[in-house]
Amino acid sequence: MTYDDLVRDFRWQLPPVLNLGVEVCERHPRGATAILVTDGREVSRRVSFGELSDDSNRLANALRARGIGKGDRVGIELPQRPETAVAHIAVYKLGAIVVPLSTRFGPDAMAVRLGDADPAVVITDRDLEEVETIDVDRELPALLAAASDRFEPVATGPDTPALIVYTSGTTGPPKGALLAHRVLAGHLPGFELSHDFFPKPDDVIWSPADWAWMGGLFDVLMPSLLHGRPVVAFQTTKFDPERAYELIERLGIRNVFMPATALRLMAAADGPTLTLRTVASGGEMVGAETAAWCEERLGAPLNEFYGQTEANLLIGNCAAWPAKPGSMGRAYPGHDVSLVDGEITVGVEGDPVVFLGYWRNSEGTTEKVRDGRLHTGDLAELDDEGYFRFVGRVDDLISSAGHRIGPGEIEECLVRHPSVALAAVIGIPDEVRGEAIKAFVVATSPSEVLATELKALVRERLAAYEVPREIEFVNELPLTTSGKIRRGELRRLGA
Repeated sequence: MTYDDLVRDFRWQLPPVLNLGVEVCERHPRGATAILVTDGREVSRRVSFGELSDDSNRLANALRARGIGKGDRVGIELPQRPETAVAHIAVYKLGAIVVPLSTRFGPDAMAVRLGDADPAVVITDRDLEEVETIDVDRELPALLAAASDRFEPVATGPDTPALIVYTSGTTGPPKGALLAHRVLAGHLPGFELSHDFFPKPDDVIWSPADWAWMGGLFDVLMPSLLHGRPVVAFQTTKFDPERAYELIERLGIRNVFMPATALRLMAAADGPTLTLRTVASGGEMVGAETAAWCEERLGAPLNEFYGQTEANLLIGNCAAWPAKPGSMGRAYPGHDVSLVDGEITVGVEGDPVVFLGYWRNSEGTTEKVRDGRLHTGDLAELDDEGYFRFVGRVDDLISSAGHRIGPGEIEECLVRHPSVALAAVIGIPDEVRGEAIKAFVVATSPSEVLATELKALVRERLAAYEVPREIEFVNELPLTTSGKIRRGELRRLGA
């Protein structure tokens, strides 16, 4: 089937009653495996759809007994573990609103989100101050044992609020994107196509992405459960490329969603050749070198995709159309994506993946959605075949000597050097040029010689005006919990 066929034949079809918890949990045989729990080497537990159903019903009853109901917020601050899925499903069935919270949040980041969302309770595995909690290890087992496994899910509709996911904060304070029960349906075209017509027999999916982030939740966990295919749950505090190789090989994982940073670290680790069926990535540009490495060493061509918290999985690639080096791909079926003054926008009307608005922030919503289109803040170019090429964030563009320069292309060039693991580029004040280019580089052997080689590489492969005036070697880059570069922090360091 061609791209034109997919777009021509596509229609959104949403029922009047739609509940996320029911959709991902109650469609499959009770004995079928939903989640594979692992320590990184072996499967320690297989969680069935029947267990998810019964435990989520018990938790929904327990929450209702506490007076929590439709529209109330419930925080979930847990790593990749079965209780995370159970908690999500229970809250959706209850008609309440999930607030996913990353276990990597420090006290200040947590306080901002808790203060804004004002959850009635947070389901967690650690102590949190100034908020009521349910500890999944000390309290949850007794709560579930005392509650009934019979529960009638609330008859929510497609537009009923389901969760508040906070933006990663790359361009300012995090904002709470309010998403509806329809959001999973909106993800399905991009999810299925980025994994080359998922599901296929024997598909088993894993991602190191936090299940509190859109990438972990709706690029992996929820759509895979909807399709009845197992999701691997692996708790870790830091991505380990050697462990990732071992995990994929030992557990027979067939599909992965890997952020760009994780793929680069795996390439640098140079592990064994794998035989994955699909490799998908989003959130940051991967680059041609890493993409070629994926096909050679991971066993599958890389399907990059693009989206953001407020409207995810809008653009991407699939085996159904040829990928172009350096391209983000084409608009996935069902999404009206176009450029407005070079900025990627998507039509709001009728698109289930688009958010309802920012939680308690009408001014931010009005700024984000204008003239019926959601403005992403990302710049791109569009060719005559409908392929998008990412240029950069509107506020990340570097204006140097009359040139408008996006950092992504320079970063991609820098990581081509075998000594470079990661790179980030910003603009710094310059009296003559307005801004000069500065690169922060994580390298295996930092030296003045390497800095000279990197400048020469950019001059040779890109253009003289894109050569960094300064290169600073660092041990690590500041990243958001979703793996994106915190350029604002780099600008403060580089000023």
